[in-house]
Amino acid sequence: MRRLVAVLAAAAVLGVGLTACGESDPVAGTAGGETREITHAMGTTKVPAHPQRVVVLDTDKIDTALSLGVTPIGAATAGEAKSWPTYFGADKLAGIKEVGVLAEPDIEAINALKPDLILGSKFRQEKFYDELSAIAPTVFTEKVGITWKENFLLDGKALGKEQEAKDLLARYETRAQEFGTKLGDAASRKISIVRFLPGAIRVYGPDSFSGIVVGDTGLGRPERQQLANKEDKRFDVVSQERVSEVDGDVIFVTAYGEKAAAEQATVTGGTLWKGLSAVKANKAYVVSDEVWMTGIGVGAANKILDDLQKYLAA
Repeated sequence: MRRLVAVLAAAAVLGVGLTACGESDPVAGTAGGETREITHAMGTTKVPAHPQRVVVLDTDKIDTALSLGVTPIGAATAGEAKSWPTYFGADKLAGIKEVGVLAEPDIEAINALKPDLILGSKFRQEKFYDELSAIAPTVFTEKVGITWKENFLLDGKALGKEQEAKDLLARYETRAQEFGTKLGDAASRKISIVRFLPGAIRVYGPDSFSGIVVGDTGLGRPERQQLANKEDKRFDVVSQERVSEVDGDVIFVTAYGEKAAAEQATVTGGTLWKGLSAVKANKAYVVSDEVWMTGIGVGAANKILDDLQKYLAA
């Protein structure tokens, strides 16, 4: 009888293990339930299989979380922008608490929220990793911008939404490709991407977030913005005196914060800007900086496609 009880107990344990493994691939039990191992930029971390209290420390993370139906309890803001991505709607942002800015997360504020998962970036917050991981399981992506798709999938996995993330990314890529195909002459259209920052003007290359999205459609870029001789192909700086270098068949323009917007108004009101061929053709369009520059996620990528559809498909 004792042997029969032992066998049944072992079978029950094995059955539970198999069931749990099939659902979430747990590696250990915790007070909060099952966990999974996530390999990321700082090593391997055990995270809750179904995190409920998530804090995000980069703009792509908040886009990712909201795109996957997860509302963070706390989020860092993007410096000059001083806000979270409004393109998701105020109702989805209402309950989120501010926990510092990207480069300086507020450790005390994060700790007070009692998160069960923290998502961040090695590029921005490496020096805070030990403090953050002492608060809750912390997953960091390596870079920003150029690896936005890989980051999205990794963060999706950490959130317990791996398949949903794969599906969303696949739908975006299909949409981008189909849009470019419908244009017919996509490659021949040279799309310029220009951003005003306080004291600087940038043109964005093929390895930037918005450059990757435009590239996914098959649209062309001005030679100046291919950054062929640059090791870093995300962006380059252009002076006000050389603003002629930002020209293209179509120009999309953003400004990072109020000071940059004021500088944008000054430059775009000048003769050099007004002499650009795209400006003369009324094909210079002001678009959202939080979408084209700081969104860096599948939600923002789809919003860029919306802009391309609006201005190029007419």
